[in-house]
Amino acid sequence: MSAEIFNKANALLSEIQEATPQTKDELEEYRIKYIGSKGLIKKLFGEIRHVDKDKKREFGQLANSVKKAAEAKFNELKAELEAAADQDVEVPDLTAPGEYFGLGARHPISLLTNEIIEVFNRIGFTVAEEREIEDDWHNFSAMNTPEDHPARDMQDTFYLKDSTKMLLRTHTSSVQARMMTAGEPPIRIIAPGRVYRNETISARSHCQFHQVEGLYIAENVSFADLKQTLLYFAKEMYGASKIRLRPSYFPFTEPSAEMDIYWGLKDETDYRITKGTGWLEILGCGMVDPNVLKNCGIDPERYSGFAFGMGIERQAMLKYRISDIRYLFENDVRFLKQFEGAM
Repeated sequence: MSAEIFNKANALLSEIQEATPQTKDELEEYRIKYIGSKGLIKKLFGEIRHVDKDKKREFGQLANSVKKAAEAKFNELKAELEAAADQDVEVPDLTAPGEYFGLGARHPISLLTNEIIEVFNRIGFTVAEEREIEDDWHNFSAMNTPEDHPARDMQDTFYLKDSTKMLLRTHTSSVQARMMTAGEPPIRIIAPGRVYRNETISARSHCQFHQVEGLYIAENVSFADLKQTLLYFAKEMYGASKIRLRPSYFPFTEPSAEMDIYWGLKDETDYRITKGTGWLEILGCGMVDPNVLKNCGIDPERYSGFAFGMGIERQAMLKYRISDIRYLFENDVRFLKQFEGAM
């Protein structure tokens, strides 16, 4: 019986020495067959109980030599295959043209904001930005709109939960209030930013939108300065040759006006958006009310100023002929791709 078991061990050793796995899969089959937990070498060690007592030591040494031979061959073949795999790495053609990766585009709101800022930068206005969560005083009271003022009904405000003093700003005029209280004239700023009003979302209105407001305060500022500033903006932004100022009302300016530009009647869309007049309302403006200057610590006897404000969504809808304001907030890639060529 012992002779038969010794023959089996020697045959297994010869089989291992002759094995030549060529691939990783074949090498894995080799491992499982010979040195795996249920492999032939494991079974070979189990035969030791059938070996004569005086032969057990000799058989144990033979079984160990078979195991070492199998493990050594496995490690050697594994190293060879890994080295061959490293040499077979395909080198890419570095002269081949690269694959195209689509680039994003600026959002139309960003495009218009940057364009408006650039226009006013050329005549000395600097950008001022402030918080979107504002207190009641800077948003309303400082701008000549005290708590009992009827003009507060013009704006449906989002107040913070359990607070009657903190709110989401309803206009960027709060930035003007902070600039006036923090610094001394002359002040020449534009304030772009997002504002919030509790309005029903539709094709023409949204509960959040963007504004750009301007403020200029210095000695001897007149309504003529305001008119020339807005005429310059209309020419640079829209190529308009004419503007008109219509009397209006805002709590923080007196006198106040709405500015229209002559849009023209070149096509059917022009007739529709101007209601057949050729004139299009662009922004609101006026001379800063003396009460606003007093509230912010500026002497109205020495200084005067003008302010103006416009909705950026409205400007974008006019310039890019966008029919629905909701397109500007839905992040529909099909819509945004139209602006890939714009900078």
